[in-house]
Amino acid sequence: MSAIQTKPPLTLRLCEPRGFCAGVDRAIQIVVLALKRYGAPVYVRHEIVHNKYVVDGLRQMGAVFVRELDAIPDDGQPVVFSAHGVPKTVPAEAERREMLYLDATCPLVSKVHKQAMRHMRLGRTVLLVGHRGHPEVVGTMGQLPEGTVVLIETEEDVAAFEPADPAALGFVTQTTLSVDDTAGIIAALQAKFPQMQAPASESICYATTNRQDAVKASAPGTDLFFIVGAPNSSNSRRLVEVAEKAGSKRGLLLQGPADVPMDDLMPGYVIGMSAGASAPEVLTDAILDTLRERFDLRIELVQTAIENENFPVMRALRDVPLTKEDMAFVNGDRPLAGERTL
Repeated sequence: MSAIQTKPPLTLRLCEPRGFCAGVDRAIQIVVLALKRYGAPVYVRHEIVHNKYVVDGLRQMGAVFVRELDAIPDDGQPVVFSAHGVPKTVPAEAERREMLYLDATCPLVSKVHKQAMRHMRLGRTVLLVGHRGHPEVVGTMGQLPEGTVVLIETEEDVAAFEPADPAALGFVTQTTLSVDDTAGIIAALQAKFPQMQAPASESICYATTNRQDAVKASAPGTDLFFIVGAPNSSNSRRLVEVAEKAGSKRGLLLQGPADVPMDDLMPGYVIGMSAGASAPEVLTDAILDTLRERFDLRIELVQTAIENENFPVMRALRDVPLTKEDMAFVNGDRPLAGERTL
């Protein structure tokens, strides 16, 4: 009689909360609802959120993603602005062309826009702590006249910055930054410019903070830490950095199960896993299934917060019914590509 084959053990610390946040959920809902109300095509300026799996699924449903408005014909179909926010020039151009547009900017990003504009109205030069070229940073800087906002990326930028009036400064931050790294930059700013004014409330969003806190709690002693997310997702890349700084030997960004480094996994390893705010749960589930094929997977849930935030869509779409299948798509509870059309 042959011996019973057993799978080697692997412990996985699964972070909670992880994955979709309320702003991402709202943005995807807006595209799905617009397709149901107006039919295809619905144009989307840039990626609605930074996740290829989500974008590909919406594309199969009839969304057409464009870089700029000049790629959209005058066919009367709506255009959706992404969750990251857009410069003021974009809706202005849409209005000039009499286009129907739906703004899916995350309400927490819109809050940063308002904080920046308040600083400006009070006569302050606005310091934006963020990453150059990120769509959210481009959108926030585009809320203000040229010359009234300065981008600060590092503590070296703080040392080099010499304002005309050190007593008339106010700062805001990109919503998806590393909490710890940003704290160092802000501390440097406050030390150099003690009269600088903070925003009325925290700029880094609750979802970013919650996901980073869960990773910090899970990371110590882990051999590897998987972050499910896209390479162009700022909050996902920050989670990889947070995991390594918090004690994981190695952090990895995974777009899906094909990226799991199976040959690097040894019996008895302790793995951590979380997902960026634009990564659907179906990708996390697929990675867990891949691990179970080879290992006796022992999951430890590490929960540091409970999220119940909900951001409603704009009034024009609130009466469009969503089916149970639609909601599964929006929530990332099922494969997003190749299984359904409206």
